[in-house]
Amino acid sequence: MRSVFSIAVKLVKSRGAHGSVSAQRLGGEMCKELKTKVLRLLPPTSNGPSVHQGSQTDSAEILSCTVKALKEGHVVAVPTDTIYGLACLAQNSEAISKTYDVKGRNGHKPLAICVGEIEDFYKYCKVTVKTALLGDLLPGPVTLVFERSEVLNTDLNPFTSLVGVRIPDHAFMRRLCQMCGEPLALTSANISSHTSTVAVHEFQELWPKLAVVVDGGPIGDESRLGSTVVDLSVLGKYRIIRPGCALSSTVDVLEHKYGLSEDPGEA
Repeated sequence: MRSVFSIAVKLVKSRGAHGSVSAQRLGGEMCKELKTKVLRLLPPTSNGPSVHQGSQTDSAEILSCTVKALKEGHVVAVPTDTIYGLACLAQNSEAISKTYDVKGRNGHKPLAICVGEIEDFYKYCKVTVKTALLGDLLPGPVTLVFERSEVLNTDLNPFTSLVGVRIPDHAFMRRLCQMCGEPLALTSANISSHTSTVAVHEFQELWPKLAVVVDGGPIGDESRLGSTVVDLSVLGKYRIIRPGCALSSTVDVLEHKYGLSEDPGEA
């Protein structure tokens, strides 16, 4: 008997051959049989997967399916502008716990949140920089760390007063956040301490623990470095927490355009 995963992969690859309508019908049948739904975003582009007019129907259905899973408290896998990620609703404490379990992640390592609009920063954290600075860096491969606000779930990173916030430069992810109407907790789609992933087959061992796997195709950035993480919680200062894939361009904006100085942190 073929494994459910080989069937799922065949479903993902069959769309072009059978047309979107029949593939969607087959996909619906497979969703009933599989605990994990593997859904493919079409078409990928040279700059990474995105939502195009030619695939609006497909992307709308995938968005709806993914939002439903998130609202039910499940963990899903999604493409971003850097690497594949695991996501759940940040305001759902049980879902956060599931995310740590899926990765085998140390409970004292924080999760970032992902939002759809710059305005969302002001709801979930205490912004210490000009809005124009946020606009110069986002959407993009940067995670900005600020003091968290009282609105954010206290079970998310309860060991720190800070929170990292992302707006990926990825149409699907931005729309997903907008449709959920609340932030997503986001972390890399891999077993903790293992290599970051840029294609869904690279974290196939995690599929049984996920409700939905959104296949956006191979992500173009082969560096696998993830986003650049920078702490902006101290007024007029910045501190690099993780260099990531956009270090030089981020520092250039912070120092040369906005005059922030580097805070080396504790010695």
